[in-house]
Amino acid sequence: MRVRKVFAVLGTLLALAAVVPSGAGAAEDAGKKGAKKPTVVLVHGAFADGSSWNGVVERLQRKGYPVVAVANPLRSVTGDANYLKQVLATIEGPIVLAGHSYGGMVQSQAALGNPNVKALVYVAAFAPEKGESALELSNKLPGSTLGEAVRPIALGDGTTDLVIAQDKYWQQFAADVSREDATLAAATQRPINDTALNEKAGEPAWKTIPSYFVVAGKDKNIPIAAQKWMAERAHGRAVVEVRGASHSVAVSHPDTVADLIVRAAR
Repeated sequence: MRVRKVFAVLGTLLALAAVVPSGAGAAEDAGKKGAKKPTVVLVHGAFADGSSWNGVVERLQRKGYPVVAVANPLRSVTGDANYLKQVLATIEGPIVLAGHSYGGMVQSQAALGNPNVKALVYVAAFAPEKGESALELSNKLPGSTLGEAVRPIALGDGTTDLVIAQDKYWQQFAADVSREDATLAAATQRPINDTALNEKAGEPAWKTIPSYFVVAGKDKNIPIAAQKWMAERAHGRAVVEVRGASHSVAVSHPDTVADLIVRAAR
């Protein structure tokens, strides 16, 4: 009789275990019911590549965000925006776009009309109005010394690629980054075609999608006054100024940049 009672109790416990999920299972079920975190798509600018986002990517992934750092072609605003559109079309669910420098030109055009893009983050970036070029915006207000640092590479088709002279890269582009890291970035920088810098922007997505801005206090590419002016014009939901930051603010202050992206994602 005792043996039968023991088996009866064990049977009851096993039945309950089958009905009631374990703590881990319950947590998993709760997670499934929660809202899916948006995918963060990062768009680098000229004279850089996707690795310039590494510190930001690491922090976002640590917080559970899926991240894609796009390889921006840097050939033309229209062509680069069309490429980014194709990348965005492969992503399911909500998206937060973050662009650095010229990447802001690209994301402003690529996000237009895409209902999945919920926020735009401009990181020391151009936020153009229709008809404005990157070159025009960088020279709109005094402070940019980029023209003195770039070197041309004639392509033989009537266009020219531009790079920053390696011996000027640290001071021009990344003065608050270690000399060692800036030297590596100078050697691996990707050139931008002059077509991209001179092409006029189309209708910008920031007019219909909430925008957020990180402005770099000692930017020598896009003067901080121009960055603030564009942020004000776009009615930015938040404008975070990083005092003393160079144009490479995502490299030197990845925590600040990642925090604003998370804020935009929420």
